[in-house]
Amino acid sequence: MGGNILLHMATLQPHRIEAMVVVSAAMYFPDQARAIMRQVPPADDQPSQEWEAMRKRHKLGDQQIVALWEWTRGMKDSYDDMNFTPPSLSRITASTLIVYGDRDPLHPVEMAVEMYRAIPRSALWVVPNGGHGPVFFDAAAQFAQTAIAFFRTSASGQP
Repeated sequence: MGGNILLHMATLQPHRIEAMVVVSAAMYFPDQARAIMRQVPPADDQPSQEWEAMRKRHKLGDQQIVALWEWTRGMKDSYDDMNFTPPSLSRITASTLIVYGDRDPLHPVEMAVEMYRAIPRSALWVVPNGGHGPVFFDAAAQFAQTAIAFFRTSASGQP
């Protein structure tokens, strides 16, 4: 949710952020995202392999993992938090790299294009065959190189 938090900060206090990279951030939660959120089982019903996978990614213990699952399940009913419109995104002054996977099951790539068109100083990187959070695993090294190059370009004032 870091990208979503950055969108909030950048629209509410644009002067505080000079450059940012948002990965799989959402303007709003589309129907397919809400459907997936509804399917997230409570912690007690999570299979052991899911616990194992989450423990590898989240190092603050089981309490953090349970909170993440509960938060994800609760977002299915939230219509107030993620409701960015093109006019609200146009207030962003930061150089912004928008990163999306072209196979994201939660947020369609069209949302990335809409964000790209709305945020004045933005660039768009669509990761081929990338899912939600397409910057991990095989794409991690390329993401690091792309993000560093983006920040260097932003710092130099070049487009």
